[in-house]
Amino acid sequence: MVRSRRLLSFLALILGFALLAASCGGSDDEGGDDTAGGDGGGDETETTVNPDDIPEGGNLVLGAEQEPDCVDWISSCAGASWGFWTMNVNTMPRTFDVVQDGDEWVYEPSILLDGEPELEEEPQQVVTYTISEDAVWSDGEPITSTDFKYTWDQIANGEDIYDTTGYANIESVDDSDPKVAVVTFSEPFSDWKGLFGGGYGIYPSHILEGEDRNAMMANGYDFSGGPWMIEEWAKGSEVVLVPNENYWGPQPKLESVTFRFVTDTAAEFQAYQAGEVSAIYPQPQLDVIESINAGVEGNSSFSDQTGNMEALWMNNSEFPFDSVAVRQAFAYSLDRDAIVEALFGGIGLTEALNTLEAPILSAFTDTEAFADYTLDLEQVDSLMTGDGWEKNADGFWEKDGQQADIEFITTSGNARRERTQEIVIEQAGEAGFNVTVANQEAGTFFGETLPNGDYQMGLYAQVATSLRPAACTLFCSDNIPSEENDFSGQNWQRVNIPEADPLMASLDTSTDPDEIQQNGAEAAALLAENVVSLPLDPLPNILLWSDDILGNVADNPILGPFSNMHEWGLAA
Repeated sequence: MVRSRRLLSFLALILGFALLAASCGGSDDEGGDDTAGGDGGGDETETTVNPDDIPEGGNLVLGAEQEPDCVDWISSCAGASWGFWTMNVNTMPRTFDVVQDGDEWVYEPSILLDGEPELEEEPQQVVTYTISEDAVWSDGEPITSTDFKYTWDQIANGEDIYDTTGYANIESVDDSDPKVAVVTFSEPFSDWKGLFGGGYGIYPSHILEGEDRNAMMANGYDFSGGPWMIEEWAKGSEVVLVPNENYWGPQPKLESVTFRFVTDTAAEFQAYQAGEVSAIYPQPQLDVIESINAGVEGNSSFSDQTGNMEALWMNNSEFPFDSVAVRQAFAYSLDRDAIVEALFGGIGLTEALNTLEAPILSAFTDTEAFADYTLDLEQVDSLMTGDGWEKNADGFWEKDGQQADIEFITTSGNARRERTQEIVIEQAGEAGFNVTVANQEAGTFFGETLPNGDYQMGLYAQVATSLRPAACTLFCSDNIPSEENDFSGQNWQRVNIPEADPLMASLDTSTDPDEIQQNGAEAAALLAENVVSLPLDPLPNILLWSDDILGNVADNPILGPFSNMHEWGLAA
């Protein structure tokens, strides 16, 4: 996901050490900056090219690993995170940016606002946003408080909504003053800075009010409140962005940016090496890591302190994972450390992640909650036989005439994930589970299969889009997509643990840091006890870019590496 994300604005986030920061072939005066935030010894990100010296013009081509099914960001069909990184953050206005402040990642009011919003907490939470007088849509119409109201109404009351977290806490939006949005909450929401931006952005009411929003935005849209506009989206091939001439902030220096969809990760790296694309943000692959360590042209950066968390996501309502005992037994059938070492040992990462929160959200969970789940075949046998299973003549577990067959799905064309599947199949097979592969294109996987619950086990990463713990978004029973909630919500695992719900919900509403940390840890223990899914790794971020790109090129663990590309230029 993709998109899940968050964290509390009032708690400092410390970016950990970068595993490796290597710059090969580039020179600092050409703008090739390594990125390494944190207190562990990485280099500070630094712009070495004066923005005034960056030339204007040129057409930049970048690689993109995934393509969303649609770009109606509110809807579940826009679940692929690459849609957020490429189009959303560059075209949709948002109230806050996420920026690095020393070792911390923090919220900063965006250019949309006239400074920090006013926050009242008693007798109820009220946030007053003052919108910049200069802020206009690409058609010249002002961005107003009615756009805030429309956006809230669509998310809180619409159908097939990706995630209503926070917006469902809003009681009203006063738009009586076009440039002042007064948002009143029915119950507190601690990460209010993550609203009206985050994974959605703010929608133009004067264009969409009364229309079929989802249909109008299924294949792109011709409005923008950011520095770029979508000029063309050739599905299956590429999306082209051009400058929004009515953007009230600094205009992009480039004439256009093309994101070319290269969903096969090996082909993506080859495209970069061949100069067909000038930057890629690949999921870490063994051959890519080996090639970078051996030296490639251009610049690179790594970090394991990310907003990403990859796991084996089990459908808790589908056979055989509808049994807690089976989920626990499956967890004991795997050597997760061995899997992580096989995948990331080349960059020094050898231990499995033991929480279902991303590394930058670790302050809100028990980071050792899943540590007891190590390879233990005696535990597998005990749990399975205790649940009424016996091994059949093929050596697989069987109960009531039904074998423990598990269909394992991930995004097709991802060599590292396919290698993960091979290891899981081998290890689980030795423990008596028959695991087979049925991979899918990212758009289908994230946009249909997972929301509909048509799977047994998936492999993918959750990607944070705000500075807030994601436990309730992913695991609260209210967030199971169903007819009752118009198929909204991101609890694709169909987790239903009544005693965990209030603990996870409190992470959204409490303003007490101690309570949040305690409840987050208690919730993590319940998720681990029930093995609602099984964490694997923090999925390190890798960014590669050529010497042709001038400007401050660096990863942003929430907004991605392309959110400032309006400042980039191309070397002559």
